[in-house]
Amino acid sequence: MNCKNCNTEVELNYCPNCGQPAKLKRISGHYIIHEIEHVLHFEKGILYTIRELLIRPGENVRHFISENRSRLVKPIIFIIVTSLIYTLVSHFFHIEGEYANFNEAKKSATGLIFKWIQDHYGYSNIIMGVFIALWLKLFFRKYDYNFYEILILLCFVMGMGMLFLALFGVIQGLTNFNLIQIASIIFMAYCTWAIGQFFDRKRPVNYVKAFVSYMLGMITFWLLAFLLGIFIDLIAKY
Repeated sequence: MNCKNCNTEVELNYCPNCGQPAKLKRISGHYIIHEIEHVLHFEKGILYTIRELLIRPGENVRHFISENRSRLVKPIIFIIVTSLIYTLVSHFFHIEGEYANFNEAKKSATGLIFKWIQDHYGYSNIIMGVFIALWLKLFFRKYDYNFYEILILLCFVMGMGMLFLALFGVIQGLTNFNLIQIASIIFMAYCTWAIGQFFDRKRPVNYVKAFVSYMLGMITFWLLAFLLGIFIDLIAKY
């Protein structure tokens, strides 16, 4: 018989060219569970990934980029899943307005953009990561890492930041203590530490450059969002 995927002749259970099974099994509950595990990469352990990023973030991300990409959860999946966790927690416990409140904004493009950022802070951080990566590339240009490798670093680091915010959000929702400001400080401190450790943990100046890059990336993101809103409002008037 021929493979239904690439039309190569198949003599055994799998296609020798593309690996497609000669006969597909019926979809069952076991298949659904396996697909979820595969997408989230639970085979290697998302809890293991969180532990390693909590203890040795820089070393583990360097190892992922240059040596072994099967030990940790895939970075894009990691940032999406952690941002989703944060988004669910923030909406369930209504913690968004604790640190960014644009409810008073009028129905202008600028106000609507800022309101979207407020309501989707988890996913906004993914976009913000692009600008932080650009500043990191500039400040750490002497290191042999390209823009995309730095972006992978930020997927892991900011994903952990989302988990910090989600954890403190749950605690705040259960205790009614205002902890989100503390969580934001821990978020920034962790990002600074992890990024500095990634490039060279023995050089104190790297932690300073990591902090400055993070702040400039955040400022750039908000400034461009503001300018985009102004531009749309001006076009709408004419």
